[in-house]
Order: sequence, then C-alpha cells, then structure tokens
Amino acid sequence: MLTSPPVPDIAHMVQMAVAPVFLLTGVGAILSVLTTRLSRVIDRGRQLDQWVREGHDPAEYAHELGKLDKRNILINSAITLATLSAFFVCSVILVIFATQVFIDQTIFSDSIATLFILAMLCLIGALILFLGEIWVANTIRYFGHALPPHR
Repeated sequence: MLTSPPVPDIAHMVQMAVAPVFLLTGVGAILSVLTTRLSRVIDRGRQLDQWVREGHDPAEYAHELGKLDKRNILINSAITLATLSAFFVCSVILVIFATQVFIDQTIFSDSIATLFILAMLCLIGALILFLGEIWVANTIRYFGHALPPHR
C-alpha cells in the first residue's frame, strides 16, 4: 500500500519542479513565436499562389516561393524540436514527482538528468533552426517592389 509523503517532502517536490515549469513557460513562448512566423509564411505563399492564379507570371515569384519553402521547413523543424523539448521538460517534472511519491529517488536521478539534457539539446536545436529561418527571411526583400499593381 502506498503511503503519502509528509507535507515538507511535498513542499520540497514542488520547489524542485518550479524551475522546469518556468523553462516550460519559456518554451511555450518560443512555440508561440514560431507558429506565428509559420502562419506568415503560409499566408504569403497563399498570396503568391493567388497572384499566379490571377494571371501573373509564376517566374516572378519562383525565387520567393523557394525561400518560403525553405522557411517552412526550418520553422516546422524548429517547432518539432521545441515541442520535444517541452515534452522532455514535462517528463522531468513527472519523474521528480513520481520518484518522491512512489519510488526511491536515487533510482531515477540519472533519468532526470538525461531528460533535462535531451530537453536542452532539443531547445538549442530549435533556436538554431529559428535563427536559420530568420536569416532566410532576411534574404527575401518585398517592400513594395515585388507586389503586383493594384486593380
């Protein structure tokens, strides 16, 4: 039969889980930025597609469409890694609580470290991809000169 840990132990568990929760909040904010950028890429691609369907020369937009495709791949990859990072952070929190409540905590200390390392590696990868996407976005210049004339 499982016995509940004493209140001071539960308070200590909550304190240990606070740092990963703040990290999870930060990863969530990064995911929000990434999804916003992805929606802008999709909207721009749809806009270019509409212009081509209206009769504009597709060759005018080939370069930009290629860049948008590259941005799409980078952002989706960054979203995947950031989501994995959030998953690993959640796993760290889960293991922290589970080891305190159900199991001797020394057994899973390596698991906590491994999950945290995986979370950080995924987050670093997501940020590198995000930076790459920003660089690609900066190579696309459409400040009015690439827009078709208004009708």
